[in-house]
Amino acid sequence: MSIPFDVLAEPTRRRILDLLLERPRLVGELTDHLGLSQPGTSKHLRVLREAGLVRVRRDAQRRWYELRPEPLAEVDAWLAPYRRLWEERLDALERHLDALPDAPGSNRKDES
Repeated sequence: MSIPFDVLAEPTRRRILDLLLERPRLVGELTDHLGLSQPGTSKHLRVLREAGLVRVRRDAQRRWYELRPEPLAEVDAWLAPYRRLWEERLDALERHLDALPDAPGSNRKDES
């Protein structure tokens, strides 16, 4: 079984997840959006299914592909320290910009 990081490294698979985030879709609809052949789309869906990122729901002859968000929790947990890093840097930038004097000719203080 593939881990989510390996699977998400492929841009087409990320695009499939983006499409499935909106709503469940049939393989033909995904194929149309991706501009791939049906077998090409099916290969990507198989990898996503084996990684647990999507599930298939059968409805008579049709197969609906749906996003399974639970495995993405691992990715989210891994990204958390990086998210904090960027938040800290953006907060520092905001403090720096707030400390700068107003630009010459600016009437921001006079506008209130």
